[in-house]
Amino acid sequence: QVPLVESGGGLVQAGGSLRLSCVASGRIFSVNAIVGWYRQAPGKQREFVARIIGSGSTNYADSVKGRFTISRDNGKNTVYLQMNSLKPEDTAVYYCNLATTLGTNYWGQGTPVTVSS
Repeated sequence: QVPLVESGGGLVQAGGSLRLSCVASGRIFSVNAIVGWYRQAPGKQREFVARIIGSGSTNYADSVKGRFTISRDNGKNTVYLQMNSLKPEDTAVYYCNLATTLGTNYWGQGTPVTVSS
């Protein structure tokens, strides 16, 4: 079973919205796992976007604050990234990352997001 599966990416016009989902395998997901979203644009390094800790505490990159919201549904082993007011510079492959309480990191395969101007 694949540990993490992302979905929800696609093509959207600037100003539009998308919601990404990250479904984690039950064998790695726990309410205390730290789950984050990262992105990698063409020719650039992977960068942090947002994370959510088991308590519900969240962190965001400055570039997405006020536009993106990360949330989790522990009953569904799922973390969401709601992206509003999208800009062309948000174009990237978005990756889900899960860090277990033992410190093991898992990455999803990525879901591409393209924002047209």
